[in-house]
Amino acid sequence: MTFRKDRMLIIPAVDIRNGKCVQLVQGKPGTEQVVIDDPAGVAERWESLGAETIHVVDLDGALDSERNTDILKEITERVSVPLQIGGGIRSKEYASELLDMGFERIILGTMAIENPEVIGDLSGEYGSDRIMVSLDSRNSKVVIRGWTENIEHTAVEMGRKLQEKGAGSILFTNVDFEGLLSGFDPEPVIELVNAVDVPVIYSGGISSIQDIEDLQKTGAAGVVIGSAIYKGKIDFREALKYQELK
Repeated sequence: MTFRKDRMLIIPAVDIRNGKCVQLVQGKPGTEQVVIDDPAGVAERWESLGAETIHVVDLDGALDSERNTDILKEITERVSVPLQIGGGIRSKEYASELLDMGFERIILGTMAIENPEVIGDLSGEYGSDRIMVSLDSRNSKVVIRGWTENIEHTAVEMGRKLQEKGAGSILFTNVDFEGLLSGFDPEPVIELVNAVDVPVIYSGGISSIQDIEDLQKTGAAGVVIGSAIYKGKIDFREALKYQELK
């Protein structure tokens, strides 16, 4: 699956914590607002409703807890649409394991920023389309290690650098808005989209159809939506109508 300039993919999120599908506020453990058993079943449901790709996050892996490997494998076996996976991918070996397991695309965060050369290694072996880098921004600076540590670079600076290293796409999360269902700020998205040549997928704060319409105008190639579709703020099937750019 490749991103297209004439579409903005609507991508449902399946975040996994302690073996369950959850939604956290700004990624903080203990703020679970949604807790559902059977994450693979949740992913199947989004596929049945028309999702063309699904965003999976192993929150335990991101927070240095035990990985949900068995559940991740189950999702790849039960879901037929392309899957992208992030959370705790901190070695080239584990990245390869996930790609070989059946995930279409891996999302590299901390490892890509601390060891950018690994992007080129993985892109060379699997193709750059399968390597996405995650740029999470708080107060206009990139944060790493499950949003617990700031670095002194902006998303634009890191986006340009990691694109040069071989990243095929970028997941941009504005942590200031993540999980708050308060809308989003389009300006940082526009700035990043204009600064790089690879597709930019956005995540953080999308809470209404109007937000989706506004995001269309930024040039983003896709949007990951979590809390809003789980809490009924956005009807997923209605959101899918906005995949085709006007």
